[in-house]
Amino acid sequence: MTTTRNTESQPRSTPSAAADFPCPPTLDRIGLGLERAILHRPLLWLAIAMSVLGVGAIIGLIVDPQETLGAPLWAKPLKFALSIALYSLTLSWLIGMLTRHARLAWWLGTVSAVFLAVEMVIITGAAALGTTSHFNVATPATTTLWSVMAISIVIVWSAAMVVAGLVWRYRIPDPGRALAIKSGLIVGVIGMGLAFLMTSPTAQQLSNFQGIAGAHTVGMPDGGEGLPLLGWSTVAGDLRIPHFVGMHALQLLPLAALTLELCARWVRPLRLPPVRRRVVAVLVSLYIAITALLTVQALLGQSIVKPDVPIAVTAGGLFLAATAAIAVILNRRPRSLTPSSEVQAEMPADETAPTH
Repeated sequence: MTTTRNTESQPRSTPSAAADFPCPPTLDRIGLGLERAILHRPLLWLAIAMSVLGVGAIIGLIVDPQETLGAPLWAKPLKFALSIALYSLTLSWLIGMLTRHARLAWWLGTVSAVFLAVEMVIITGAAALGTTSHFNVATPATTTLWSVMAISIVIVWSAAMVVAGLVWRYRIPDPGRALAIKSGLIVGVIGMGLAFLMTSPTAQQLSNFQGIAGAHTVGMPDGGEGLPLLGWSTVAGDLRIPHFVGMHALQLLPLAALTLELCARWVRPLRLPPVRRRVVAVLVSLYIAITALLTVQALLGQSIVKPDVPIAVTAGGLFLAATAAIAVILNRRPRSLTPSSEVQAEMPADETAPTH
C-alpha cells in the first residue's frame, strides 16, 4: 500500500522581508527579570513602610498648615518617603537578581534599609517638631542629628556603588535591558553623589551664621518661590533638580527599555535586540547630558523654569540630536539575523552563568 504525504498542509519556509523582523517578545517574556528575582525583604518592608508614611504625610499636608523655609512642613517627609520607597523597591529587585556574591549583596541591602530608615526617622521627627532637618547646626542636638543623617547617606551611597559593581558583572542576555539596567545604576549613583554639592556652607551663611550650614538653592537663600510640592526654586538655581533626575535613572532607564520592548509590537525594527540596544544607548547618552546640563544650570543660579538662551538652545539641541539618531537607527536596514541567534537573544537570563 502506498502512502502519500500531503505537502499542501505543511508550512513552507520561504524567505521574505519579514525575516529580518522576527515576532516581538510576548508580554510574559518582556519583564526585566522581576519574575525571576527573589526580592530583598528588608528593603521591601522599608518600601511598604515608606508608602504608609507617605499617606501620613499627605494627611499632614491637609490638616497641618505650618511651613518651614516657605514650604509646607510635611512636603519634605512626603517627597523623601516616595523617593525612598522607589529606591528600596528598585534595589530590592536588583539584589534579588544576583546569584553570585548573593550574601554580600543581601547585607548591603540590609545596611541600606537600616540607614535609610534612620534618615526618615530624623526627617519625620524634625517635621513633627516644626523644624528643618537638613543643614541644621543651630544646637548641639540638631548638629548631632544632621551628622547622623550625613553619615547615613554616605553609607547608603557607598553600598549602592558596591551593588552597582556586582550588577555590572551580572549576565543579562538582552543587550538593551543590560545597558539600561547597568547604566541606570551608574547614573543613579552619580545622581546620589550630586547631593554633596549642597553640603558646603554658602558665603552668606559664613558671613552671617544663623545655624544653617549648606543649601540647595544657588543665588538666593533656601525658601522663597518654588514649584508646587516639589519646592524647586522658580527664581534661582536648585541643586535638588539634577540630584533628583540623576538618582531616578535607576527606574527611568530600565522603564525605557521595557517601553521599547512593548513598542516592538508596532515598530518592526525594535523587534531586533541590537536595534533596541542602540536606541537605549542614545537615551542613556541623552539622560547623562541632560543631568549634566541641569547641574550646570543650577550652579549658574538659573531657575529650571527660566533658562537663559545658551541653556535652552543646548537642551533643544540635545533632544533634536537624540531624535535624529533614533530615527536613523530605526530606518537603517538591519543585517540579517539567523533564527537561532534571534531566539537566543530573546531567551531569559541564565542566572547561573554570570560574566567574569
